[in-house]
Amino acid sequence: MDIAAANEKQLLADIDRLREEFTQTQDLYREVCVLLFFRYGMTPTANKLYQLVRKGSMTAPAEALNKFWEDLREKSRVRIEHPDLPEVLKTAAGDLVATLWSAAQAQAHETLASFQGEAQVAVIEAKAALAAAEADLDKAHQTRQKVQQALGQANERIAALGQQLATGGATNAALESQLVQAKEENTSHQQLLEDARRDFAAELDKLRAAAQLAEERFRAAETRALLEIDRERRAAVKLQKELDAARNAGNLAAERHRAEVAALQDQLGDFRQKAGMLEGNLQAVITARDVAVTELKGIQTQLANATAQMSLLRTDAENWQRQAEEAKRTVAEMRDAQKPTRSPRKPKAE
Repeated sequence: MDIAAANEKQLLADIDRLREEFTQTQDLYREVCVLLFFRYGMTPTANKLYQLVRKGSMTAPAEALNKFWEDLREKSRVRIEHPDLPEVLKTAAGDLVATLWSAAQAQAHETLASFQGEAQVAVIEAKAALAAAEADLDKAHQTRQKVQQALGQANERIAALGQQLATGGATNAALESQLVQAKEENTSHQQLLEDARRDFAAELDKLRAAAQLAEERFRAAETRALLEIDRERRAAVKLQKELDAARNAGNLAAERHRAEVAALQDQLGDFRQKAGMLEGNLQAVITARDVAVTELKGIQTQLANATAQMSLLRTDAENWQRQAEEAKRTVAEMRDAQKPTRSPRKPKAE
């Protein structure tokens, strides 16, 4: 019966239990023989015993197996020689035991020879392994020396690194403290920056509102200035017409009023010069308006200049208004001056 056909797991568990109960090698092998033969119905062999127990030398299982068969033979002989057994049964039992004993002894001798051959091969292999192990041991000693040297160097390096680590730890602690302080300062700076941004945004909104108001005022002033200039231009056209009428009337009395006409021509030249000045001032106002509109895009830096330019425009407008009033007064004076010099004539019939 093969071991694989039996409950091998239970067999190994029983052998482990026997290991704990029997510490002597021969006793352990004997009990394993009993276990195999009587419980599992297996014929014990030295090879099988050694595979299961693996304790002691190669000859230990064979010796234990011989002792097992001797004990079994002795016990069987006692039972066979029992006086109550019939003679035929005694003879048959004796023949059976003798046969079993012969077979077991032959199997034991074969197993012993096999174990001896295996032992010799194992001895040769063990000697070769021992030589190789000794060579490996020499190499291991050399390697151990090198490793010890390297270990000494490594320990020195570790000590140096430990000092560096301690120094680095102190430096790291200082850096961490600086980092914490820097983070706190950064938080404070961020808060100040946010406050400054809010203040700047509020100030910018104020400046934008002021700039918009200034632009609206400037546009209103520009509109008023343009209206004034247009009004003065219409007045100048009207004056030109009146001057033309006065010139026609003066031509009728050219001989008598030559001196007055020359004076009027001088005044007319002055008026034309003033009208040209008004045109130039109008162009300057238009140019100043374009410059002011362009400068309004940079509100923060050009607001004061725009306000000053507006003041100048207002001053020019007032000057133009005064000049126009002076021109009106001059024309009125010219009309008043022309009235006494006309000769009284009867109106012509239509």
